[in-house]
Amino acid sequence: MNASFRTFWGSLWRALLLASLALLAVASQAASVSVAVASNFAAPMKQIATEFERDTGHKAVLSFGATGQFHAQIKNGAPFELLLAADVQTPLKLEQEGLALAGTRRSYAIGRLVLWSRTPGLVDEAGTVLGTGRFEKLALANPKLAPYGAAAWQVLGQLGLSDKLRPRIVEAANISQTLQFVASGNAALGFVAMAQVFEDGKLREGSAWVVPEAMHTPLRQEMVLLLPGKGKPAAQALLAYMQSPKARAIIAAYGYTL
Repeated sequence: MNASFRTFWGSLWRALLLASLALLAVASQAASVSVAVASNFAAPMKQIATEFERDTGHKAVLSFGATGQFHAQIKNGAPFELLLAADVQTPLKLEQEGLALAGTRRSYAIGRLVLWSRTPGLVDEAGTVLGTGRFEKLALANPKLAPYGAAAWQVLGQLGLSDKLRPRIVEAANISQTLQFVASGNAALGFVAMAQVFEDGKLREGSAWVVPEAMHTPLRQEMVLLLPGKGKPAAQALLAYMQSPKARAIIAAYGYTL
């Protein structure tokens, strides 16, 4: 083997070794972050998590549920590192209770409430079906745990229908279960999040009324870094990534305003 050949293979070996070491360094720096996500935000967050892992190497481990339930779980020691709530009150409470890091609260989306049925033509664009009684059951989320459920009750109050429709209401634990009740036919219609039934501004199936925002408290949603996420690179990275142009584009595509 001549000297030039040995030099070539030696250089190639060193380059491969350096590349392998670089990949090992990246892998060693990659980490996971445990995220509690309000049910209404499940679809966009799954997509954001995929892009986040592709762009940073960090993995977001997602749990979905009602914001009120997450508050209780976090107070009882659940090791979530980041909370994406469906309101602004819960992140503030957690900060005041010393369970979230001060200065890390961020608004990430403003949601829209929709009255939806899987039956075409049942729900008109003004929601007048609520006053006609042409349905048996109306699903909505527990207002004590889910901000979208509280907003739904505000709408019924604005329409003067709270007492009239109370016997027909099927209460769900969260907004995801509300959707399931309607999709399965256990309720003819229900108040759900726009992101659950619209995609790129179009209703995927059935019929719907997009509730005017003036009829309920704004569904402004905040995220906050929780104590277990302190000093964790993956948690800090996701908090920042949620404000990136790529994440914001995904959020907007699901009907949220920013």
